[in-house]
Amino acid sequence: MGIYMMLTKLSPEALNRPGAVIELNQKVEERIRQQCPGVKWIANYAVLGPCDYVDLFEAPDTDTATKVALLVRSFGHATTETWVATPWDRFLGLAQGLKS
Repeated sequence: MGIYMMLTKLSPEALNRPGAVIELNQKVEERIRQQCPGVKWIANYAVLGPCDYVDLFEAPDTDTATKVALLVRSFGHATTETWVATPWDRFLGLAQGLKS
């Protein structure tokens, strides 16, 4: 399973009333559960900066991670950017295996 980091920016319309973000989150979670059963959520963070949220999740492959991002965007209230995350110990192992 790969680890993916998805940065999400909500549109102003997504926050047009109190509680809207909670309802939107529940709908998105349900769709992902239904259509991407192999995805495991690791962590969710609200952040300050150019994005509103950072989500960490595991997916069996890049196609599934792409499907997660598409599902989030399909509601029309967000844009996403998704990165592959390599655990540090694995990164070090890859670096040590490089030839000079």
